[in-house]
Amino acid sequence: MFDMVLLVAASFLAGVLNAVAGGGTFLSLPALIYVGVPPVSANATATFIALPGYVSSAWAFRHDIRAEGRLGLPAIVALSAAGGLLGALLLIVTPGEVFMWVVPWLLLAATVLFAAGPYLLRLLRRDEGRSIGPVSSAAVILAVSVYGGYFNGGLGIVLLASFGLLGYVNLHGMNGLKSLLSVVLSVISVLTFVTAGLIAWEQAAVMVVGAMLGGYIGARQSRRIVRTDLLRHFVTAVGAIMTVLFFVT
Repeated sequence: MFDMVLLVAASFLAGVLNAVAGGGTFLSLPALIYVGVPPVSANATATFIALPGYVSSAWAFRHDIRAEGRLGLPAIVALSAAGGLLGALLLIVTPGEVFMWVVPWLLLAATVLFAAGPYLLRLLRRDEGRSIGPVSSAAVILAVSVYGGYFNGGLGIVLLASFGLLGYVNLHGMNGLKSLLSVVLSVISVLTFVTAGLIAWEQAAVMVVGAMLGGYIGARQSRRIVRTDLLRHFVTAVGAIMTVLFFVT
């Protein structure tokens, strides 16, 4: 019963955080590992749990989705799908003990990226209008998608940062494309994980409900939050605490 309550609470809070600021993986992944789900399966299940939130976000931004830079939208979507598949396959062949060694480093990287997100985006937007070549653009999208297929934490800010490198300047368009690519690569990843039997369905069934409810409430309340910087600090603190716990255990 305690494990059930923990999973519901973690998924609900993860849904709220993902809807408002991001960083829900900092709660959902550790909760799954804590209740005994094997690390690789926990990571796959956490990606599955985050998918409904990505879909709702993409729908909300559906009118803003557009490509800038040197690559068209079909090419970007195709690269994202390919990268998501490669990342998922990489996770499947990663031994559990190796992934447990990698997890704290992934959490650390995601926490640093999340904390530095606003500064990083401001830095990249100083060069508005400048774009890298099509080959380099394709390499960036593919690399970020591989990361997202392997580990979902911090995916949003990594995608936004990559769009800045590609020369994007329309923030609404960036958020729309971020949501779309998150859906594409996560769907490919989840289908791969389902085929490989990595989804912990018993835990996932409970957490999807909590995540969807949290996402709905978070989206409804997000406009009322005045100090989003404090929320970002809170998410960063949660990520830092989870990172430390995984390093010392």
